Amino acid sequence: MLIPSLVVFSLLFVSSFASVQDFCVADLKQSDTPSGFPCKDPKKVTEADFVYSGIGKAGNTTNLIKAAVTPAFTAQFPGVNGLGISIARLDLAVGGVIPMHTHPGASELLVVIEGTICAGFISSANTVYFKTLNKGDIMVFPQGLLHFQLNSGKSSAQAFVSFGSAVPGLQITDFALFANELPTELVAATTFLDVAQIKKLKGVLGGSN
Repeated sequence: MLIPSLVVFSLLFVSSFASVQDFCVADLKQSDTPSGFPCKDPKKVTEADFVYSGIGKAGNTTNLIKAAVTPAFTAQFPGVNGLGISIARLDLAVGGVIPMHTHPGASELLVVIEGTICAGFISSANTVYFKTLNKGDIMVFPQGLLHFQLNSGKSSAQAFVSFGSAVPGLQITDFALFANELPTELVAATTFLDVAQIKKLKGVLGGSN
């Protein structure tokens, strides 16, 4: 019969993608690879590998962007290695901002815990989606798209962000353009920005040339 055949096929298809081991706690003593860290010897794995307390306190927001991101990625939380998940804490002082950035390796889900955050992203068609979020609100940012978070309230804000990868990656647009040695003339030619403004931003963000 057709239906039983489809069921058998589906079961075989699912089982072919099933994990062959329960977990792969990262062995941080070894080198990272494109597919993640090698697995720690299971005999040396303990419950401590699956618990992380690093995001329990606020990060330091006394910096240029008045914000702090406290990650719980593989490097901090070895137990998420290979599981396709991770989390981070986001603290924003008044006026704090997480500049336009992307995560090449994962989509992101933000949940506001305290305060008011204006957040948004830009699609590949250059359509902008942004919203003012309050306590309890969540917003999703599709993988690879430029997005931002800004404290738009009158008090500090806190959020947690989860990712569909243990290593989501990060590229901040401002730093990519102005915190390196790319010649000012090339930045001007490719961004249409004024040379004086580019040099000012390079000075602020630590770039040269």
